[in-house]
Amino acid sequence: MTRQTRARRGLTALVATIAALGLVAAAAAPAGASPTDTPTPTPTSAATAAPATAPASAPTTAPAPDAWALKPYMGWSSYSMQVYTGNPKWITADQLIAQSDAMHAKLQKAGYNYINVDSGWTDHVDANGRPAPSDTLYPQGLKKVIDHVHANGQKFGVYLIPGISPDVYEKAYPIANAPGCTTHDIVKQPLQQADYWKIGYRIDFTNPCAQKYVDSIADQLSAWGVNFLKFDSVTPGSGVSDLSLDARDDVAAWSKALKKRGIWFELSWALDINYADTWKQYANGWRVEWDVECYCAGVALTQWDNIARLFPRAADWWRHAGPGGWNDFDSLDVGNGTMDGLTQDERRTATTLWAISAAPMYVGNDLTKLDQFGVDLLTNREVVAVNQTGTPAQPVSTSTDKQVWYAPNADGSYTVALFNLGRTDSDITANWSDLGLTGAASVRDLWAGKDLGTFASKFTGQTIPIHGVRLLKVTPQKGSTMALNDDAQRVTYDGSWTRNGGNEVPATTQPLQVAVGNSSAGQVPTPPASGRIVAVNDDDPAIAYSGSWGQSRGRGFGDYKDDVHYVEGDGSSFQYTFTGTGIDYVTELDESQGDVDVYLDGQFQKTVSTGRDAGQPRQAQQAVWSVSDLPNGSHTLRVVKKSGSYMLVDKLDVTLASLLQPDTAVFDKAKPADVPVTLLRDGGELASITNSGAALKRGTDYSVSGTTVTIRSSYLAGLADGTVALGFQFRGDAHDDIHATAKNGDTVGLAFRGTGVSCIGATSPDQGKAEVYLDGKLVKTVDTHSDSRRTGQTLFSVSGLRDGDHRISVKKCRVTCCGKTSSSTP
Repeated sequence: MTRQTRARRGLTALVATIAALGLVAAAAAPAGASPTDTPTPTPTSAATAAPATAPASAPTTAPAPDAWALKPYMGWSSYSMQVYTGNPKWITADQLIAQSDAMHAKLQKAGYNYINVDSGWTDHVDANGRPAPSDTLYPQGLKKVIDHVHANGQKFGVYLIPGISPDVYEKAYPIANAPGCTTHDIVKQPLQQADYWKIGYRIDFTNPCAQKYVDSIADQLSAWGVNFLKFDSVTPGSGVSDLSLDARDDVAAWSKALKKRGIWFELSWALDINYADTWKQYANGWRVEWDVECYCAGVALTQWDNIARLFPRAADWWRHAGPGGWNDFDSLDVGNGTMDGLTQDERRTATTLWAISAAPMYVGNDLTKLDQFGVDLLTNREVVAVNQTGTPAQPVSTSTDKQVWYAPNADGSYTVALFNLGRTDSDITANWSDLGLTGAASVRDLWAGKDLGTFASKFTGQTIPIHGVRLLKVTPQKGSTMALNDDAQRVTYDGSWTRNGGNEVPATTQPLQVAVGNSSAGQVPTPPASGRIVAVNDDDPAIAYSGSWGQSRGRGFGDYKDDVHYVEGDGSSFQYTFTGTGIDYVTELDESQGDVDVYLDGQFQKTVSTGRDAGQPRQAQQAVWSVSDLPNGSHTLRVVKKSGSYMLVDKLDVTLASLLQPDTAVFDKAKPADVPVTLLRDGGELASITNSGAALKRGTDYSVSGTTVTIRSSYLAGLADGTVALGFQFRGDAHDDIHATAKNGDTVGLAFRGTGVSCIGATSPDQGKAEVYLDGKLVKTVDTHSDSRRTGQTLFSVSGLRDGDHRISVKKCRVTCCGKTSSSTP
């Protein structure tokens, strides 16, 4: 290896170091206290003994978020009522005025101020081919309705989709304020579908007239006083993610037009998360799932299953939302118990999920018919404040139906929700350590508006009802510490940062399969099979299903564990994130099945047929798509139904990386001997060894020397004959994720209030140095090089700071320049 190559590796490897930072702020006083509430001691840390006087160089800053979208919007949307009444023309002038007046009277003081009209408001075009309001629905003009809404102190929204209709294309209307441009000129040739429903043709945005056409519509909307546009059937998403439909050009064009006019831009529906950066660049919100409506006309607006399926979506999307752009869960249909299709507990749970996820809170009910329980839910001051704080919550785990979700707030407190998604009343415990909190904290019940006291290390919500919730504010007490993962909204990045990219090292468990026997008693142990293939059944909570999935048990067809998940709607999908080097999608082959599209890590792989010719027998447990030899790390499999009557999921077989050599062993009690195993990771990364959840005692049951682990014969001799799996548990990067940059000068930072802070990350052979700045001054250059990759290392720590507001930032710099402030800028 040349000297130049070694230097480059040192630079790029720093990515994993800064990326894996857990920023730990020591809370010296309860959150919310002002800087003058407590004394301001002089710093006493050795790390700040000789600070440099030069401040950090000015970082590259991201574009400022749209001023009108700094918080999730609150309001009302017409679509749920259009479905509920079975009348798409329900959105008359009288209805919209009635909804506006009802909102003004019942909800507006709590922050609800958008009146958004969905599909059906336009039924013709004007002389320039622009959508025009229905004369039947709005005989005095839509602007009169909009003026009424504005007079109520509210904002008004409308609905459009990508593309252009065949009629507008064929009639070649002149485009307003664009001499020589017509609506015929801007359609892509040959003609292509623009939307999910095949309503219109795709627009060719390489033609400058296309942007002028979009601008002309935006001008018209702005002239009417429109403040919001819902843009539906956006792809990739909306049931189509194979790029056979792609509305990203439409999204970019509309974004350009609407930003100039200060109009909120909302995308719909079920947007593909693999293009999240695009949606964040152009829009103020994006639907993350299919419609919340149950399409039970006259019976209900929604149903519990349509709420429950949002939890895995929220777990996927939470890190993508923030000031300027928000994850949209669709209408919040909780305002009237005779209409909603939900129990009171389910209504409160739905409201809580929207609130903690910072999802736009827009009601789908008839606002003239809200019940008191619904009004109380929607206007609870403390719950609405959680939503408007704009910090989306994340789950501790989605592998249970007793879920704890939390969000670290800018004031140092946590919002914590305890969700019971199960079928029985249950106690649910939030452990402070799972939140990144060490030390005592006070707890307030936000729905009850009641302080519950101070708790040392955890809080248990008792007997939470089926589909019920407790919503808490957890405030660390003096002397506590908060650990923030790299994904936390409070952690800021300047420069060219990306997330993961294969550089992350996840925590994982590798089984050592040991065959135990006694040859003197005729029980000769034989080498067991490798334990690196792990079966994930279709009912595993970590599989995220999108669409109207069902589960079938006891079919008797030879299914794995005698159950499958199934779905009928094309565009439905499932997604599973795994750690390992390979995965098999196992389903059945049958004449009722069709084609599915397979994606891995956001990239289309192939279309797979799961069907059989009519009359051929069903074949169970078939691996229809497999991949192996992947880089060890986190990967995401996504499969989308394309055709056929059904798509099924039976199980997924995950191949774990080989971290043990060998990964099987034999122990003969007649000839007892220690069992040595070589670790393929640094020995310091081995956290523990377990047997059926019980930890073996280090130094007694096993020993570690470098990368060699020795399982003592005295422990093995006490095991029952048969095969036992010893779980070797390895540490990983915090939350199994990192942020990465290869550009010198890029920084990661945190503003905090307290008396100390630590940076915790990884070290490895190909990492270099970084500069640490505290309150604008260079205080230390840290070297993150080590002989092997080691996670969870304290890279920098300081204590004894003045109790107050501080900021820490860490800058990636050249290997040859770190410590020389005069040349630290690339």
